[in-house]
Amino acid sequence: MANFDHQTLEHLKKLCKIECTPEENENILASLGNILNYVEQLKEVNTENTKSCRYVLRGMLKSKLREDVEADLLPREEFLANAPDQIGGMIRVPPILKPGS
Repeated sequence: MANFDHQTLEHLKKLCKIECTPEENENILASLGNILNYVEQLKEVNTENTKSCRYVLRGMLKSKLREDVEADLLPREEFLANAPDQIGGMIRVPPILKPGS
């Protein structure tokens, strides 16, 4: 099993576009090491006569959600009254992409 080192962590941080303090780096490396050790332990479990599991949550196969019911829409003014910020009759949200990214 591959080991995570500081170089691999730096690569992952770049891919995820996150920044960490040196203490967080050490905690992340320790956590990743624990996860890899656990995966190694799981490899020792004998699963030869175990049937494959196609559904982890069999109860999710049946929809327990309510039926969609067509109803009247809220008036725009009432809907926008709950918005933290609005502009031109629309909800204003903070930008998620920076120019040049």
